[in-house]
Parts: sequence; structure tokens; C-alpha cells
Amino acid sequence: MNYTTKTIVVRYVETDQMKFVHHSNYLKYFEMARLEWLASLGVSYASMEKDGILMPVISLKTEFKKPLFFGDEFQITVSLKRPPTATLEFVYHIVNQFGQKVCEGNT
Repeated sequence: MNYTTKTIVVRYVETDQMKFVHHSNYLKYFEMARLEWLASLGVSYASMEKDGILMPVISLKTEFKKPLFFGDEFQITVSLKRPPTATLEFVYHIVNQFGQKVCEGNT
């Protein structure tokens, strides 16, 4: 199942001295997409934690294609790589407001 986030706008605080989004922020974007995906299914991560269900990230791969800059708009499409088992593997595709690939990754 694919889920695409609402449009996100790059904040100034997310940029670095070179004026584009610092690479560490993409991990936050991935997390935002995972949580939005859960919410779209009617699942609250807070309720999962309360029930003792956790989703730690144990592996991460990111490939940057094109930078994002302050004020750019983007969306993230998140999907599961395979049907859920004891683990979940998410795949992410970030595109900017022009539909250009910005970043791909998986956790």
C-alpha cells in the first residue's frame, strides 16, 4: 500500500550553510511519513507504544538525487517493501514541487 504525505515546505532551520536541506533532516522526513501512513490507517503510534509495540529503525539507506532548498515544497511516498511479518521494511520516494526525484531510501 502506497501513501503520499501532504505537501511539506522546507523550513529555514532545516537548511545548512550550503543553503540546502541538511542530510540528517531526511531521516526526520522519513519518520514523519511513517507516522502519517499509520495515522491514515487509523493507527496511533502513541497507542502502539502504550500496548508495548515499538518500531525501532535498525537499518537505513538513503540515496540523494537532487537537493531541496528553503521554501521548496515536496511530498513523500511511503510503502511497505513486502507484506508485514515480525519486521516492517519501508521504502520512501521524495519528489519536489516539479515532480523531480529528490531522494529515495528505505528503513
